[in-house]
Amino acid sequence: MRIVIAGGHGQIALRLERLLHARGDEVAGIVRRPEQAGDLLAAGAEPVVCDLESATVGEVARHLEGADAAVFAAGAGPGSGAERKETVDRGAATLFADAAEAAGVRRFLVISAMGADREPPAGTDPVFAAYLRAKGAADADVRARAGLDWTILRPGRLTNEPGTERVRLEESTGRGDVTRDDVAAVLVALLDEPKTAGRTLELIGGDVPVADAVRDAASS
Repeated sequence: MRIVIAGGHGQIALRLERLLHARGDEVAGIVRRPEQAGDLLAAGAEPVVCDLESATVGEVARHLEGADAAVFAAGAGPGSGAERKETVDRGAATLFADAAEAAGVRRFLVISAMGADREPPAGTDPVFAAYLRAKGAADADVRARAGLDWTILRPGRLTNEPGTERVRLEESTGRGDVTRDDVAAVLVALLDEPKTAGRTLELIGGDVPVADAVRDAASS
């Protein structure tokens, strides 16, 4: 397959690129800064420099031409304010979905966040609340699109511990930790399982092997 990943320099994206490259897939990662290109090349991915906060749908669609799948892994990141949560976590996700439809790329995966469907509780940090609202708006936009075979993945609290290859993947898991390695492994398995299209799934660490967890999610 050829897979294009938005936010190609993110911690999960780099892990995903390594996994896909290792099994022989062709991977391109969209990055904002040219100096990030070397890390993508080291991961086996083609770097594509494109700022999703300023690019047009047509510009992004050209990078998606010929792809079999698209993965939205971009985010404004720690230290960014509420405004960039809106322009990246919502705006760039919507742009990327528009571009995927324009390029005829149906398979579309999104890395989202737990709690994105609910109004943040009172007392939530204002920037984090803006992040959750932006993620929720982006997810709602993607789920309304008949032109995409989308799957939305909502991991729990991310850690950098070594992956276990064992997870809990369900519509509702409750809170928990999950390694970035295991998130990347689940994304690979989701790309291979078209029956997970149209599903919003939560992911935490668990006892079920990744392949079995994705197969169970596809059939539930």
